[in-house]
Amino acid sequence: MSALKLAIVGGGSTYTPELIDGFARLRDTLPVGELVLIDPAADRLELIAGLARRIFAKQGHPATVTTATRVADGVQGADAVLLQLRVGGQAARNEDETWPLECGCVGQETTGAGGLAKALRTVPVVLDIAEQVRRASPGAWIVDFTNPVGIVTRALQQAGHKAVGLCNVAIGFQRKFAAHLGVDPELVRLDHVGLNHLTWERGVTLLDAPGATGGREVLPDLLAGFGGQIAEDLHLPLPVIRRLGVVPSYYLRYFYQHDQVVEELKATGSRAAEVAAIERQLLEMYADPALDTKPELLGKRGGAFYSEAAVQLISALLGTGGGTSVQVVNTRNDGILPFLPDDAVIEVPAEVDPAGVRPLPQRPVEPLYAGLIAGVTAYERLALDAALEGGRDRVFDALLAHPLVGQFDLAERLTDRLIAHNRPHLSWA
Repeated sequence: MSALKLAIVGGGSTYTPELIDGFARLRDTLPVGELVLIDPAADRLELIAGLARRIFAKQGHPATVTTATRVADGVQGADAVLLQLRVGGQAARNEDETWPLECGCVGQETTGAGGLAKALRTVPVVLDIAEQVRRASPGAWIVDFTNPVGIVTRALQQAGHKAVGLCNVAIGFQRKFAAHLGVDPELVRLDHVGLNHLTWERGVTLLDAPGATGGREVLPDLLAGFGGQIAEDLHLPLPVIRRLGVVPSYYLRYFYQHDQVVEELKATGSRAAEVAAIERQLLEMYADPALDTKPELLGKRGGAFYSEAAVQLISALLGTGGGTSVQVVNTRNDGILPFLPDDAVIEVPAEVDPAGVRPLPQRPVEPLYAGLIAGVTAYERLALDAALEGGRDRVFDALLAHPLVGQFDLAERLTDRLIAHNRPHLSWA
């Protein structure tokens, strides 16, 4: 099996050591020969690269780590390219999480008005990167971890790129449920359905062996025995979980308890400020030449199990993982959810191998969830139009369509604030 060349766009991120740790530990699944970290921030890039080399060395991994400040230089000959960038940095995120609160709306980087702002900044940049990848390495897979994953993945696929979206929500649930049950995570299969950051676990199957068919449904047992812990993890009241009889993603809290969350955010301040403080501490730790493992503090940065999910996905796409595997990804609908357009991007289990990504058939989605999925899908279509074409009217339409906005005057005020705060990143503004 020949060694692979992988590239990470946004390699200067404090997330990156999480990925490196996974690549080092799971070398038999994904044989990385060269890892290229790409980032315009040269100082951070060298800091992260140094730690990456030490992590590989400690694990006895033979991979080389190189760096590039230009995408075209770094992706040449890559087998797969991971996207984990944040246009505007934590400063832009802080604004996304602040100005919507002025209008009484949730301030969050992937949901609502803040999520739209991030999409408008991000989509043009990602599409430019993808074109450079296509020219330099036309056969490379693009794996998008950049939020909002659903909209970004739809933009990539619509432009004809060989792309799939990845989120760590599903693997996080799988690992937590396995821990509750006291079993290996590979024995837990999720009935996971929805859109990125808008999903529900409608069932949890305990398998007799990894990859086996059949199995036993254990979601009722999980809710009965561990409902309190699950509700606490989601920051949702236990009666809500019991009433639904499913496990919603954490992001459903912004819909199910919108007004309460707004008041909490006004009182506590933005998550971005907290993350920025964590990042400063992490960068100081990464600079220590004695550090050769990912620090425990990185777990508070977010992205738990990101490396395992990435290794599983890339190994399946590149054929190093031993055949077809089933993984939760963000990919084109193509009739799987018949109430959505074919070109919508959904988040469901899919068969993954070098031939591509094939979402698995889904049982009918209950109206309680299907209605919200359809509404957010319509918003995502309008958001992508706004990101590609620009214009105040398109931004307004996307906001008016969003279930967390939906009022004319509110959409007007949010539109004005979004454009004012993001003008440097909007070529048309």
